[in-house]
Order: sequence, then structure tokens, then C-alpha cells
Amino acid sequence: MAQSGARLQQATSAATTTLLKIMVDAATPPSTRVRAAEAVLSHAAKAIEIEDIEVRVTELEKAAEGSKS
Repeated sequence: MAQSGARLQQATSAATTTLLKIMVDAATPPSTRVRAAEAVLSHAAKAIEIEDIEVRVTELEKAAEGSKS
């Protein structure tokens, strides 16, 4: 499983690089560049949401542990 996760992380990096290259390539049709930009923004927003949730869950877990004592 861990190896699969590492492969996905590598693929994510490659996918991000591909989207960014397409987004800034003046030879790429504008509609394709816009779709690449939308994909980057969408995934970035999801990543921020997930990070926020992780912080909140960690804080809730700490608070629950503190209330047990």
C-alpha cells in the first residue's frame, strides 16, 4: 500500500507539472489553457480545505484528550 501511495504522489507531481506547462504555453489554445488553470485552482482549493479539516480534527482530538484527564 505504501508503495502505491508513493507512486500516486509522484504521479500527482507529474500531473501538476503538466497542467502548469499547458497553462503557461502560449502555443496552447486559450480554452485548453483556461481548463488547465481551472484544474489547478480547483485542486489547490481542495488541498486547502483538506489541510483546514486536518487542523480542526487535530484540535478536536487534543481537546477530547484533555477532557478525558
